[in-house]
Amino acid sequence: MTVRVLLVGYGLAGRMFHSRLIDAEPTLQITGIVTADAERREQAASDFPGVHVFDRAEDAWDSAQDCDLAVVATANSAHVPQASAALEAGLHVVVDKPLAGSAAEAQALIDLADRQGRQLHVFQNRRWDSEILTARHVIDEGLIGTPHRLESRFERWRPTPKGGWREDGPAADLPGLLYDLGAHLIDQALHLLGPVDRVVASVRAVRGGATADDDTQVLLWHTRGAVSFLTVSSASAFGEPRLRLLGTDGGLRIETLDTQEDALRAGRSPRDDDWGMEADDALLISGTDAARSIARVRGQWPTYYREVSRALRDGSPPPVDPHDVVANLRVIEAARDSALTNTVVTLDPPAGHVDMHST
Repeated sequence: MTVRVLLVGYGLAGRMFHSRLIDAEPTLQITGIVTADAERREQAASDFPGVHVFDRAEDAWDSAQDCDLAVVATANSAHVPQASAALEAGLHVVVDKPLAGSAAEAQALIDLADRQGRQLHVFQNRRWDSEILTARHVIDEGLIGTPHRLESRFERWRPTPKGGWREDGPAADLPGLLYDLGAHLIDQALHLLGPVDRVVASVRAVRGGATADDDTQVLLWHTRGAVSFLTVSSASAFGEPRLRLLGTDGGLRIETLDTQEDALRAGRSPRDDDWGMEADDALLISGTDAARSIARVRGQWPTYYREVSRALRDGSPPPVDPHDVVANLRVIEAARDSALTNTVVTLDPPAGHVDMHST
């Protein structure tokens, strides 16, 4: 069975990431693309000859019988309405992160999918970053004992805001780093270390002309005893290691960010034999042994759509349970509230992922 895909949105996320990952999965086929932009419609027609290109999503929903899965890769403000319309048209749905602006909105989408008997998936692709897969391996193999601290960062030096809805859009677009890259760091932390019951955060705009947060730090207390220090910043002239994971018997240090995004932007194919391989090793201390270099686990973004396809074809578990994203959004909301009130925010019940609920 081939799953027929309608791609809604053909900007950076739709064209560079989703279309190329979908095209690399042999059980998926793009049969329609929606974009209101005339130049992007021309580009879509060139990239996928013979595929029906729509200028309005409403017209695509009228042809929903020709598709099985809608992938919503639009601006954040359109995620909920477009996902809702796709579900109501009888399609399964993938939505780029953030799924919604609030945990309540996300839960409402899950409820709608359940009523419609459709699957709802969320594109938290950075669970399959090389550094996260390496950290998962180190934890699972017991190489550092019990993890007690995660330091995780997405930092860059961009002293002048470049504009666009991600940096200075209206509130409905959820601009700023907390909802953008912060959504990935929070997802990764809960995925690695389990549920969170307390949050404190600094959410700031520090660059001249910036209106949305561009330098944000979030501290999470996990119910299993670990803490996570998360940083997203466009105002870091000097960076720290991408990730440090410390445990009772050792630690892991990874200097550089996974390069799968760069590879997609450069036009490389996920089918390449060396896809996901990183030139930089990780540094591991295990027990009383001296620090040693270890090869990083290969990044596996293509796994996401492979598992989405499998879930649609045979009912396998989703690659990302949408309830996980409700938990992520509860943490994001708590971080925002903490920054506004200068307090530690308690989450009761704790916010945790479906496969990490046991404490």
